[in-house]
Amino acid sequence: MKNILLAISILGIASFHTLNAQEIITKSEPYTAHDKGKFFISWGGNREKYSKSDITFKGTDYNFTLTDVSAHDKPKGWHIDYVNPSKMTIPQTNFKMGYFISDHYSIAIGVDHMKYVMTQNQVANIQGYYPNSGTYDETIMGNQNQIVLTEKFLTFEHTDGLNYVNTEFSRHDDISKLFKIQNTDKVQIKLNEGVGFGILYPKTNAKVLGKERHDDFHVSGFGTSLKAGITITFFKHLYLQGELKGGYINMNDIQTTASATDTASQDFFFFQRILALGGIFRI
Repeated sequence: MKNILLAISILGIASFHTLNAQEIITKSEPYTAHDKGKFFISWGGNREKYSKSDITFKGTDYNFTLTDVSAHDKPKGWHIDYVNPSKMTIPQTNFKMGYFISDHYSIAIGVDHMKYVMTQNQVANIQGYYPNSGTYDETIMGNQNQIVLTEKFLTFEHTDGLNYVNTEFSRHDDISKLFKIQNTDKVQIKLNEGVGFGILYPKTNAKVLGKERHDDFHVSGFGTSLKAGITITFFKHLYLQGELKGGYINMNDIQTTASATDTASQDFFFFQRILALGGIFRI
């Protein structure tokens, strides 16, 4: 009986020390060791590049397609408008809010507020017909197959903006050890990759064939994207994030005038460079 009691006592003491040691290890584990259950939110800016696209314009008395049309973004540069609540939609911005469903995977919703401006006075190939040819200061060249896109003939922008409202699914991997960072609660570096899809909700600023300028929000199509980036987190909760993001946009229902019969359609690829500030926390 004494031997049995002694054995139980030894096992009890050993178990106590084991549990105590595990508790100490758990308590000393950094906050950044696990992300499951954390929320995050970010705000930043971007620059974009666009592939050439074919744009078709249709109305009651016209139907023509411009091919290989070039476009560019409309950067604001380093400006106070990025943090001015009354002017936050003037620059090219990115908003994102999400949740970690596990230590390595997150889901998020966001708005990529890009700006798309058709390059004015470029030469484009044209097919189709429109009324009053030659009265819009346009120059027809190459046996009627090319045209100079003058302001009187056409202005075409998604500048408030080319709004890609999307959902993202991403993976995150801690690479702090590669930089010999020991305390990730002070500085942590992660790689992130993801895929996204969503709708295009642009505010298209257009003036077609001398018609009244139109500038209104309208659900115009869909988009999909891939991204990769680096996130540097400081003191557990504040992070700086840089991302490269590319994707495909298809807008088959762009409103160009106040009339529902006047529409445009186009599809193209885009490439974004994004820099954002954010916060990560557990509620």
